[in-house]
Order: sequence, then C-alpha cells, then structure tokens
Amino acid sequence: MGRSGTEAQPDPGTRAGGGGDPGRATGTGPPRGSVFERVAALSARRRWWALLLWVVLLAGIHVLASSAGDAYRNDFSLPGTDSQRALDVMRKHGSVQAGDSVQIVLHDEREGGVRATAVRKRVEPMLEEVGGLPGVAQVRSPYQDGSAVSRDGTTAYAAVTLDGGAEQVPPERAERILTTARDIQGDGLRVELGGEAARAAEESGGGAAEGAGILGALVVLVFLFGSLIAAGVPVVTAVFAVGTALGLIVLASHAFTVADFTPYVMMLVGLGVGIDYALLIFTRYRGELLHGQDRESAARRAMDAAGRTVFFAGCTVIIALLGLVVLGLGSLQGVALAVALTVLVTMLASLTLLPALLAVAGGRIERNVARRAAKRREGGPGGVDGGPDGPGGGRPEGARWRRWGAAVQRRPWAALLVSVIALGALAAPAAGLRLGFADAGNDPRTKSSRAAYDLLADGFGPGFNGPLIVVAESRDGESVAEAAGELHRELSGAPGIAGTSPPVPTSDPSAATVFAYPGSAPQDEATSRLVAKLRTDVLPPLEQRTGARFLLGGPTAASEDFAATVADRMPLFVGVVVGLSALLLTVVFRSVLIPLKAAVLNLLSIGASLGVITLVFQHGWFGVQPGPVEAFIPVMIFAIVFGLSMDYEVFLLSRIHEEWERTRDPSLAVREGLAHTGKVITAAGAIMIVVFAAFMLSPDRMLQQFGLGLAVAILLDAVVIRCLVVPAVMRLLGRAAWWLPGWLRKALPRVRLEHG
Repeated sequence: MGRSGTEAQPDPGTRAGGGGDPGRATGTGPPRGSVFERVAALSARRRWWALLLWVVLLAGIHVLASSAGDAYRNDFSLPGTDSQRALDVMRKHGSVQAGDSVQIVLHDEREGGVRATAVRKRVEPMLEEVGGLPGVAQVRSPYQDGSAVSRDGTTAYAAVTLDGGAEQVPPERAERILTTARDIQGDGLRVELGGEAARAAEESGGGAAEGAGILGALVVLVFLFGSLIAAGVPVVTAVFAVGTALGLIVLASHAFTVADFTPYVMMLVGLGVGIDYALLIFTRYRGELLHGQDRESAARRAMDAAGRTVFFAGCTVIIALLGLVVLGLGSLQGVALAVALTVLVTMLASLTLLPALLAVAGGRIERNVARRAAKRREGGPGGVDGGPDGPGGGRPEGARWRRWGAAVQRRPWAALLVSVIALGALAAPAAGLRLGFADAGNDPRTKSSRAAYDLLADGFGPGFNGPLIVVAESRDGESVAEAAGELHRELSGAPGIAGTSPPVPTSDPSAATVFAYPGSAPQDEATSRLVAKLRTDVLPPLEQRTGARFLLGGPTAASEDFAATVADRMPLFVGVVVGLSALLLTVVFRSVLIPLKAAVLNLLSIGASLGVITLVFQHGWFGVQPGPVEAFIPVMIFAIVFGLSMDYEVFLLSRIHEEWERTRDPSLAVREGLAHTGKVITAAGAIMIVVFAAFMLSPDRMLQQFGLGLAVAILLDAVVIRCLVVPAVMRLLGRAAWWLPGWLRKALPRVRLEHG
C-alpha cells in the first residue's frame, strides 16, 4: 500500500518533478486518484473560479437572508405534560392567562408610596396608553383591588397580559411597553419591566465573543506557523463556511422551527470546527512540502489523507447532532439541524475552498516552510513539525511526542489510573446536576428585568416571580366555580405556598385558574419539590372529591416538565449517538474494541465537563450566581462534545492505523501516530479552547455554560484523553485493539483513510 506523505523518508517518485504518487499503478496517463484528490486538483487548477464561487455563494445567500429577514422562534411545547395540557385548556376556554404577561413594576419610597394621589395620577393614564398598544390583551391596574401593592406601599405592579407566549411576541412590542411606562419615571418614582417577554427584549447575544474567539485562534495559528498568511488560510476558510451557514439558517427559519439562540451556538461550533478541519489539512500540506513535494502534489496528497479524515470526522459530529432529533423536543431539533448544517458546510469548505486558497498563497507558504526548515537545520526555533526535529533537522520528526508516547507505554497502568481517577473526580458533581432555566434573577443587575425581579421579590416574597397556575376544568362541561373555590382553599393551606389568588374565571364557566405563589424562589430546589408534591399528594385527592380535573402549569412547572422530559429521554439519545458513532468507527478502523474504547473515554470527558459546569453555575464557584443548569445544556454538550471528541479520535487513530497497517507493531504504531499528530491535535485543541472560552465573555448565561462546558471538554480530551489515556489503553490492548471477528470483517465494507 502507499506510504504516508509525512513519513521520514519520502519516495523519490513523488518529489518535485516526479511523475506520480507511491503505491499507485503506473501507466501512460496520470493516476486518477481518489475523489478527494480530484476535488483538490480541480479547486487548485480553477482557484479563482473556486474563490469566486464561494464569494458569490456567501454574498448571494446573505442578500436573500437580508431580504427575507429571520423568523426565529422558540418552541418549548411539551405535548403530554401537565404544564402543556394546562396551557391547552386555558387556550381552549378563552383564558387571558393563556398569553404571556409582563409586569410594570412601580417603586416609590416617598411618603405615601405608590398609593399617593400624585403617583396614581401619573400611573393610570400610562396604563390606559399601554392597554392600547399592539399585542396587549389586558392591563390590570394595581389599584383595582389593592393586592398588587406591597404591604409597605412602596412597590406595586400592573399585570399586562399579551396576546401570545413570550416566544411569539416580537421584542419591539415589549420595548414599546417599557418606553411608554418609563415616560412617567422621575421625581422619586421608579419604573421597571419584568417578565419573559421583557427579558427577551433585552437579550444582547454573543457580544464580542465571536471576534475574541477568531482573534485568539489567529494568534495560536501565527505562533504555530510563524506566518500571518499561513495562519490566515484556516481562519478565512472557517469564516466563509460559518457565514454561509448562518445565511442558510436565516432562510430555513421560515420553514422550520429555529430557536433565537441558534446563530450563537452555530458560530461557537462552526468557528472551532472550521478552523480545526482546515488546520488538519493545512498541516498535512506543510508536511508534504517539507518532504520535498511540489505544491500541487502536496495539496493532492494532503487532501487524499487528511481530507478523508476530515470527511469521516465531520460525519461523526453530524451523527451526534442529529441524535438530538430522537429527543422529540422541538426547541432542540432546530438547533441540532442548524449546527449539523454548519458542520456540513464547514466540511465542504475545507475540501473545496481550502485547496484554492493554498494554490493562491502556495508560493508564500512554500517559502515560509523552506525558511523555517533552514532555521531548524541551523538550530533555530522550529515550526510545525516539532521544533528542531523534523526533516532536515537533527532529530526525527515528532521526537518529543515519540518520547512522550514511549514514556506512557512504559507505565500504562499508572497513566490510565491517574487519568481516570482525575476525570471521575471532576465528573462526580454532575451526579447532583439540577436542570432548569435561568430567569430574570440570573440577569445582570443593569437590566430592567432583573431590577423588576428584585423589587417584586422584596415587596411580595421570593416566590412571586414564579407563580404556579392551577387550572380547574369540569369533566362534564358544567360550571367549575365550586371546585375552583375548594381548590383555592386547599392551596391556601398547603405547606410551601405563601399565597394564592381568588379563582379567575375564563370566558367559559367550565374552566377557571388559581395562581399559587411558592414561598421559595422559582429556581430553588424547594420549589421543585413543591411542584412534585402538589401533583402527587394534593391535587389527586382533590380531584376525587370534586370530580373536576386539575392541571398544574405556568413557567416554573413547565421548566420542571422540560427537565424531566430531557432526563427520561436521555438514555435513548445516548444509546443512539454512541451506537451510530461506534458503528462508523468499526467500519473505518475495522476493530471492535477501538469504538468501545472511544465511547467510554468520550463519556468520561463529557461527564467531567458537566461536573465543572455544575460546580461553577449550580454551586456558584468563582463568584458566579448559583442556579440550575439550563435544561438543554447536557444534551447539547453531549452531542457536540461527543462529535468533536470523535474528531480527535479519528485524527489520531487514522495515523495509528496507517502505521499499524505498515508495520504490524501495535506499540510502534501508537508512538508514530502520536509523533505525527500530537502537535496538530494540541494546536487544534488550543484553538477550540480559545474559541469556546471566548463565549464566556457573553452576557448570556446559556452561552457562558456552553463556552465553559465545551472548552473544558476539549481541554481534557486533547490533553488527558489523547496524550495519556489513549496511548496507555492501546499499549495494554496490544494487537487485540485491531481484532475483528471474521464474519464481521467480511460483512463490513472496506473504507480506507490512508493515502494510496
């Protein structure tokens, strides 16, 4: 079979001016080559056309996207849950509580407080004006019954019911309500706007995170390659890919449900994956140049070997992301499809745009490679191939990594046990992971929604910001007034409930609602226990006595239902993702134990990542405000990290497999594979860590959790898993690592990642 283009001794027939590639049949015409080689050759020959095509594609998609505008919408519906049934009943019977609401919070500490005549004369005309704004279904004044005024009279709120859920209300409507309300602010009167719609209107997205991530990645690449031109090639490839994918998702949002936070997650993953894939191919290309290949041959050989690796690595990421579809959660399916599309476009850009960029900048890159090779021969600072070692230097390529691999192989049990114990310790806190959703209490104190949250909590109690809505519905269509009254009395005396509202009738007398205010904050564990207790111990006996049906809903209960649904479906999701990814690795590497090993190690790094998220965001380490972890963070991080971890698995094992096929020496294959890929995996990991960690600069708590989780997982995967655990496990498995039953060997198709 053909030899790798980055082995220590290049084949003479493949040097500049040579006629072909090793391991290929010779004949009168040039070898046809693999599809990856042919695509690379076509892109290189038609370099300007390829670049123009990508420019036109990017510009055209963005023109269409700008014209159409986005139609992002969140879908947190959970068919079959109590909270969703409660919402459906309210909508069916014409309850205004079926729409979301915002609170206009008033605060005045002067004598008379908000009840003062002068304050009231300013508030009532403002509320009348708010009632006439688009999207407002009802406004309830705090002066109607006095229950919306705090005991000390300094705080009050007006309940503004909207004609749809928070996810359906355009942000500009909440902004207009806030602007109208704040027109009366001043002279001691403070006005803030609370509620989910108000929070959505104040969301600021990723901030400077994207720019910081790209800049950090560029710095790492410049340090790695010693040339701004060389460093810019992977970054340009990633930017084109992510920009194109973003435009496509804007257009797709008109046909599919795509959450409003999707673009930030796409950029987070797309930039990291795009730069990584381009880096892998580019590093192989530089290695071929160092071994004497001309630019065209170097590009072809790099695409044939590294291009295949990128293709199969990208497939593992896409499989992991599409595994989210089995969860059946509308809010996550759109995100999964969008990020999978981003990875697909990134993969295509790496295979088509990158060869064109290499052809355009090839002369400068080749001169830079030659200059750095000369410095190595003179004992100067080294480059991509491992410092002073490498072709033409004093030591064989990757000598440091080869020595590291040998050291790990001498003490495989020690390296394995220390690594597993450390990862297990980090993963342990994830056992107490509590899922939920951030609310206004987690927002920065500079936001109006946070100020409203704090004022309401101080004035009416911590549970006021997360009321439970209990819906009473008659089973026979008769009036439910008597049952609703008994529900009100039962809830008023229930432990954990600080207060209740009188039954609120709907337009249909067969249904009514009662608001119950917990004595604890919405995100407190005590509130979660209260929801469970009401559903299991309080409401069922009441249904038997009254004959009515009672459903517990509201945002707090919906959060509990979402978290429970994710937890219930998680085993199926993990099984599908792990199973499909293991099957792909089995086909590629023709081994049973390697896919199992990869799955176990990936689960370890993901568990450790979730453990760190639990410590920081749930327990409040490093000054972070404690609260539950966003309910969809574990499944999203599992899908993304499992896919990206498989990337590194494919990167490393494809080279180990190449050496195994060549030498049939398992220990040597591991050392050589690590020697040839150790530096690029470390650099790729560093780039991803920089890109992901940059998103911790975002003001959005969800993006901070994504950024931290992904950065920690990649750090552990690139350093602990690939540099310690994999060499140790492969040493212990020996030749058995490549074992495959004969019947399975015959049944599986033959897929090769090696060049030749």
